[in-house]
Amino acid sequence: MACSCTQQKTKTVIDSAPERPEAFANDEELLDYIQKTHFNYMWEGAEETSGLARERIHFDNIYPQNDKDVITTGGSGFGIAGLLVAIERGFIGRKEGVQRLHKIADYLARADRFYGVWPHWLHGPTGKTKPFGQKDDGGDLVESSILMQGLLCVRQYFGEGNETERALAAKIDKLWREMEFDRYRKDGKEVLYWHWSPNYGWEMDFPLEGYNECLIAYVLGASSPTHSIPAECYHKGWARSGGIQSDARPYDCPLRLRHNGAEAEGGPLFWAHYSYFGLDPRNLTDRYADYWEVVRNHAMSNYLHCVHNPKGYKGYGADCWGLTASYSVKGYSAHMPGNDLGVIAPTAALSSFPYTPEQSMAALKGFYKQGAWIWGKYGFYDAFSPTDRWTLPRYLAIDQCIIAPMIENYRTGLLWKLFMSCPEIQEGLKKLGFGINGKNKSEDKRAEAIR
Repeated sequence: MACSCTQQKTKTVIDSAPERPEAFANDEELLDYIQKTHFNYMWEGAEETSGLARERIHFDNIYPQNDKDVITTGGSGFGIAGLLVAIERGFIGRKEGVQRLHKIADYLARADRFYGVWPHWLHGPTGKTKPFGQKDDGGDLVESSILMQGLLCVRQYFGEGNETERALAAKIDKLWREMEFDRYRKDGKEVLYWHWSPNYGWEMDFPLEGYNECLIAYVLGASSPTHSIPAECYHKGWARSGGIQSDARPYDCPLRLRHNGAEAEGGPLFWAHYSYFGLDPRNLTDRYADYWEVVRNHAMSNYLHCVHNPKGYKGYGADCWGLTASYSVKGYSAHMPGNDLGVIAPTAALSSFPYTPEQSMAALKGFYKQGAWIWGKYGFYDAFSPTDRWTLPRYLAIDQCIIAPMIENYRTGLLWKLFMSCPEIQEGLKKLGFGINGKNKSEDKRAEAIR
C-alpha cells in the first residue's frame, strides 16, 4: 500500500478548519468528535461523481494539487465502513447514507474492472483506470479486497432493511460474486498475485506472501461463492509452507509472524489495521498464530519503541507515538522502528484503539493538546515531526478513513460483528483452517476494552 508523492518543508496554509472544542465532558464525547471529524473526509470531502474517497486532499498551495479527481479504491473501503459508523452514531441520517451508498455501488458497477477486480486508482469523473504506475494499470487485488471488506459490512448492515436497503445489499452481493479471485493465481500457481494488467499481464510479479497487510485477500478468496481459491494457496503461498512464523520479540512482544522486510522489529503499523477493520482478530487462530497476539503485540512493540525512543527524537513518549506509512519530512515513507525518521502519524495510534486502548487514548489526548498546528478540517494532519516542528496541511485517504472504523471496533465492535456475520466468511475461514477459540488470556482485558 503506497502513495506516490513528493514533499517540501515550507508551506502556506489555506486550510479553513472549523473552531474546535477546548475540552470535552468525557472520553466518549471526545471519541464522538474525533470519529465524526475524520469521517468527514469521506462525506464532505468525497469525489463528487462517485461519492468515493479521493486519494489525497491538500490544503496548502506549494504547488497545485492536480489529482483531485483521483479515487483510491482501498481508502474507499475504509470510508465505506466509516459511513456505517456515521449512520449508527447519527452523524448522518440513515436515508442520506443509503443514498450515498447506492451512488457508490452503481458507480463501482460501471467503473473499470479486470476479472471483477478494480484498479488501485480510478479517475472519478469517468470511472476509468488511473494508472498507479506504468505497469500498474489493471486489477489490484489487495486494494479491491479492502474495498470489498467494507462493502460486505454494508451488505450485512442493510440486508434485512426496507426495499431500498435490500436493493443496495443485492447490488453489493453482485459485485462480490463478480470478483474472480481464482484468476489472480497466475497460471494456477498456489499463491495469489497482487496485480494483473491488460497491457503488461503479470509483469508486476508481486506474489502475496506473508506477513504484511494482505491477509484479507486470502480470506475473501477462500470465501468467494463463485471464484474461490483452494486452501493450498493460503498455506503454500501466503504462509510460505510455514515459513511465515517468527520468533522475533521486540520489547518482549512476540510478533509470531515474520514481517516482510522488518523481521526483527516489526513493519509499519497499518499492517495491523487494513485486514482487520472487518476481519475480527479476537480469538482468531490458525496453525501459525493467534491473531489477537499478532495485532496487539505489533501495536505494543510500536508503542514501546516510541517510548524508549532509541534515536532520541524530541516529543516522543507515551502520549506521542505511532509509526506507519505516511507523509514525511523526507517524502512519503513507510515509517516503522527500523525506519524511524522522527515522524509520527496519528492514524497509527488512533487506529490501534482496539488493541491498545489506554495507550491510544493517551496518544489521542496528547495529539489534541499539540494544538491547531497539526489539526485541520478533517482532523489531525497525516503526519508531523515534533523534532523538526514539521507538518503539512495534507490528508491521505488510506490514513484518514481507517480511524473512525477502528475506533468504532474498540467502542462497539460494529464492523467486526458485521463482517464476521457473513456466512461465506465463516466458511472461508473454516476452509483455511482458522478457528474461533473460547477464551484466551487476553479475553478479560479485551471485554473491558470493547465495551
